[in-house]
Amino acid sequence: MTRLGWSHLIVLVMSSRPTLLEVVRDRIRAKHYSPRTEEAYTMWVRRYVRYYRGKHPRELGPTHVRDFLTHLARDGRVAASTQNQALAALLFLYGRVLEMPIAAPFDHMHAKGPMRLPVVLTRDEVDRVMAQLRGPTLLMSQLMYGGGLRLMECCRLRVKDLDLERGELVVREGKGQRDRVTVIPQQVIRPLRAHLVRVAQQHDRDIKAGGGYVELPGALRRKLVMQRPRAGRGSGCFRPLGRIARPRAARRDVITCTRRCFSVR
Repeated sequence: MTRLGWSHLIVLVMSSRPTLLEVVRDRIRAKHYSPRTEEAYTMWVRRYVRYYRGKHPRELGPTHVRDFLTHLARDGRVAASTQNQALAALLFLYGRVLEMPIAAPFDHMHAKGPMRLPVVLTRDEVDRVMAQLRGPTLLMSQLMYGGGLRLMECCRLRVKDLDLERGELVVREGKGQRDRVTVIPQQVIRPLRAHLVRVAQQHDRDIKAGGGYVELPGALRRKLVMQRPRAGRGSGCFRPLGRIARPRAARRDVITCTRRCFSVR
């Protein structure tokens, strides 16, 4: 084989290898971590590599990790939680991805967060805040306040998880990948019924336009596709604003049409 042919072969082999971030994502998904954790860990790995001007983490060690964390605390003035997140991401990188566990103790690098008292609004203050909101934003705020939902838990609500007759809703895959049942405030039920009618109408328009798909968890779509060719179509609870978002590792036929609830204008 000519020298040119060998060079093309080498380039082809190198281009077929997964990148470091791709391997990191694969390990995170194998551990079934949340998409937010995947996003945060890959961001810290990218910043770590860029800080050392593109050097591969295999060429670096505990001293470099310590210096990077010191840089974040001294020069970046990051919060304690941010520093601890960066440390967790790098320990995952070396221990789970590169299989080079760091033997050096890093207990002294765990930042101690401040103990602050929570800010609790009075009922009058809550009423004044709610009075400034309109439409789905008001409805979501009332659900989060009255039902104790986190922001992303509210954004991911599905119609099938609402039981308006009993005044309950099911939170799927909440913090720690745990489901739980919580209450729906009584004053929200009536406007929520009207909102669901509008969501159903929007969903019908999406289906007629060739959309209306949502991401199905795990391998559920593959299991259902033979039984239900339209599997993957379903309406989210809140989908009024923003742009169409592609799910993690999205496929063209499983693209979600659930809009972001809050959009910055």
